Amino acid sequence: MPAAPTILWLRQDLRLTDNPALQHALQRGGAVVPVYIDSAGEEGGWAPGAAARWWLHRSLAALDAALRRLGSRLLRRRGAALPVLQQLIRDTGADAVIWNRRYEPAAIERDRAVKAALQESGVLAASHNGALLLEPWEISTKSGGPFRIYTPYWRQLLATLQPAMPLPAPVAIAAPERWPRGDALADLALLPRIEWYHGMELAWQPGEAGATARLAEFCEQGLDGYRDRRERPAIAGTSRLSPHLHFGELSPRQLWHAIGAAEARRGLPATEWRHGKYLGELIWREFAHHLLYHFPHCVTEPLQPAFRGFPWREDAGLLGAWQQGRTGIPLVDAGMRELWTTGWMHNRVRMIVASFLVKNLRIAWQHGARWFWDTLVDADLASNTLGWQWVAGCGADAAPYFRVFNPLTQAAKFDPDGAYVHRWLDAVALARPPIVDLAMSRADALAAWRAMRAAAS
Repeated sequence: MPAAPTILWLRQDLRLTDNPALQHALQRGGAVVPVYIDSAGEEGGWAPGAAARWWLHRSLAALDAALRRLGSRLLRRRGAALPVLQQLIRDTGADAVIWNRRYEPAAIERDRAVKAALQESGVLAASHNGALLLEPWEISTKSGGPFRIYTPYWRQLLATLQPAMPLPAPVAIAAPERWPRGDALADLALLPRIEWYHGMELAWQPGEAGATARLAEFCEQGLDGYRDRRERPAIAGTSRLSPHLHFGELSPRQLWHAIGAAEARRGLPATEWRHGKYLGELIWREFAHHLLYHFPHCVTEPLQPAFRGFPWREDAGLLGAWQQGRTGIPLVDAGMRELWTTGWMHNRVRMIVASFLVKNLRIAWQHGARWFWDTLVDADLASNTLGWQWVAGCGADAAPYFRVFNPLTQAAKFDPDGAYVHRWLDAVALARPPIVDLAMSRADALAAWRAMRAAAS
């Protein structure tokens, strides 16, 4: 008898190359039924934001087209994951459900429940690592606990890590005799009714093909001088691969080996490129997932307990001015306009606008994290949380709270000719007066920090 079909449950792994769950499904020998389930209600309050949903719409369409070229297709369903999967099992006669793991707290809880229920009913339920170089539990301190500081984590990971070569994409995928019913992509309602996303359409190419092309371009043109070029927001000095990594259109193993091959072509030995700045950024992403797994409360709570008593300011007017790029601080406003238009912001500018919110406006970092979550195409719960807590001074490996990014001196250093600012701001925006005095607000923030420390001691 032919092997029973296998359901391939796709989530943040929207690719065919180096997809461990797909390879496992293929190895079972029967038909494969790829499915994406829109289960926003199971995301623990962190369903994809508006910009990410635009990206997801485009990525799902691209994956469906790629699967059809191999004789398959992508089913789409809406609803809670377990009942959708159980119905698909009944519809197809499948005896296995295979997926790649996610590491957000709500996803872990949901996936454990799904696995237990499927196994109890006699269905094979198997999960794989398709998103990280190392699982969060595969690296620990000498005492056996999780890391809280990046540098020792980075050192141990580099000392032990030998990523396997990426798995090849299949040349064909066996289809079931009869496809079960699926929802139309439009029925998922991922695109907003008001078409505000034209800037993102011009800036990005979601999907595995776009990710592969962007990676090749970066390896060819972006590595030379990356350490310095990455700090200049007016030039294309960063990889811009973060959304492709988040949605799994590209795996970190693919990125690791592509960078290694490119650096080898440039004559750099492995001992040098493995310690290079770009792979450091990739390992920072790993560190973010390590922290999220071991400290899931840090999504909404400061990792350093003392900051629970910090006197944050609640001011909807100031927050709105920051969100809309109307602070009167040119570099901050330019960054927020770039974010609104393209769904992305240069990393140096992300730190500056975040520092301005939590230090100069003294508005809680959670408000900034939520805004980034809704407006970034690369919104990733682990990286977003780590980044905001780092700037706010309340997380693991955090910048000290008294380190306040001055947006004027930062602009003079990293955008000296104003090219970035003038790209995003018109004359009216440039003439807007500041909503806060930088020196006075910095002094007020430090006074609040000292009062918090005194109260905690």
